[in-house]
Amino acid sequence: MSASRPPRQLGQLWLSRAREFTREPGVLFWVFGFPLLLAVALGIAFRDRGAERSVVLVAETGDAQASGALVEALAASPLLEPRAAPAPEAEERFGRGEGLVLVRLGHPPETAFDPARPGAAVAAAAVRDALERAAGRRDVLDVREATAVAPGRRYVDFLIPGLLGLSLLSGGIWGVGYGVVGMRVKRLLKRLAATPMSRPAFLASFLLHRLSVAFLEAAFLLVFARLAFGVVLRGSWLDLLALIVAGAASFSGLGLLIASRARNMETANGLMNLASLPMWLLSGVFFSTSNFPGWLRPFVDALPLTALNDALRGVVNDGHGLLALLPQVGILLAWGIVCFALALRLFRWQ
Repeated sequence: MSASRPPRQLGQLWLSRAREFTREPGVLFWVFGFPLLLAVALGIAFRDRGAERSVVLVAETGDAQASGALVEALAASPLLEPRAAPAPEAEERFGRGEGLVLVRLGHPPETAFDPARPGAAVAAAAVRDALERAAGRRDVLDVREATAVAPGRRYVDFLIPGLLGLSLLSGGIWGVGYGVVGMRVKRLLKRLAATPMSRPAFLASFLLHRLSVAFLEAAFLLVFARLAFGVVLRGSWLDLLALIVAGAASFSGLGLLIASRARNMETANGLMNLASLPMWLLSGVFFSTSNFPGWLRPFVDALPLTALNDALRGVVNDGHGLLALLPQVGILLAWGIVCFALALRLFRWQ
């Protein structure tokens, strides 16, 4: 009888651990849900489209015949997907990370690429090979190569604004949300409900605190990027600060909305994951949103992190002002206002 007790105890202990596991939505999500969502998002972005082709941007000039011949020569390669655009647009799209190589027309043509970006050097070699093959048939000149080392055109210049946007997202949703839910779990909100404090003032205090912390986060990241990688701000500091305020306010409103009714950390954790995961995967933090198919782009473009990342890259890398970024600013403000208004309506002290 006593000999069988340890195995029975072990079985009961294992069963209790298994029940605890199945009762934690956050644990279940990270174990089963997150890998699935990651596989779906990256599978769509880098879906099977036949032979994998590297996107090459062709900067068109007034010579339509030369541009057409260049695009045709690149399209003959099974490794390249040429996309022609007017020169200013092609330069801007290259800075946004939409192509691995930029080809400028000239005598001879010139390619630009960032050797630090994965796959860029291989794509540049394929471009050179395609043009050399075309030269053997059509007297096309050899190609010149130039590495994209100028600030604003490297992969690190694409990455830093995305990381800044991701930092504002995490601080707004997780920082604010956990703060409110933690006070509810500790029954501090119940005590505050007995004071003359109003709900708008209470929620606005979280928003104000988040804005002050967001400035420190942004300053730390941008100074580090400037000293370590030479990332420079091409636009206005005032425009950048306005975007930081809009982004922090938008994500803080979302965090307050999530925390307005959540009664425990488990529920809050699941809701925060549900809100943030699509943006982590789809909003172009590490790679361009142009990788996603056209039917998914309206949903991707409507996400607040996508709007913030595009606007930050427009100011930091391209020197745009807020007037040129009104659609992105409008999306951020709409998310922030709607989420904060809903949080005010739904918030409960207990």
